[in-house]
Amino acid sequence: MLKTLCVNNTEYQVISLLGKGKGGYSYLVQKENNLYVLKQIHHEPCDFYTFGNKLESEINDYNRLLATGINMPKLLEIDYENERILKEYIIGKTIMELGEENLIDPIHITLVQEMAQLVYKHNLNIDYYPTNFIYHNSKLYYIDYECNTYDSKWDLENWGIKYWQNKKEMNG
Repeated sequence: MLKTLCVNNTEYQVISLLGKGKGGYSYLVQKENNLYVLKQIHHEPCDFYTFGNKLESEINDYNRLLATGINMPKLLEIDYENERILKEYIIGKTIMELGEENLIDPIHITLVQEMAQLVYKHNLNIDYYPTNFIYHNSKLYYIDYECNTYDSKWDLENWGIKYWQNKKEMNG
């Protein structure tokens, strides 16, 4: 595992790999006593998604989502040369983790429905998969910046909500 990663010549200690998505690897990193998420863009093939410039897409999507008013981590810094972004770290468990522990509550569903209404007003969809959301301090955060033009096929009601269940509900 990597020990350090730099963003614009500032070194961050890598604590752990948080996950790998279609566009990059997200690491939990630390500088002094502060935690951040560092996303390293990758160029690995993805069979079900076509990308242009992934870094520019991240930045553009962040700005589009910012206009919606949804809760999400702040974009703190962009390193164009190394294709890295530094984001605010949101403490908490993902909705996927809560579902695995049978801890999804009706408030989580209400909050994601409210978030969906905000993005729909801007003709957008977000990726409703539960790994992309963290519940912290009574707020739901969308921690990915991916968004696309609204298509009912990929909205919360027709695609995303089926993943927002407790494990015991999924297994009957």
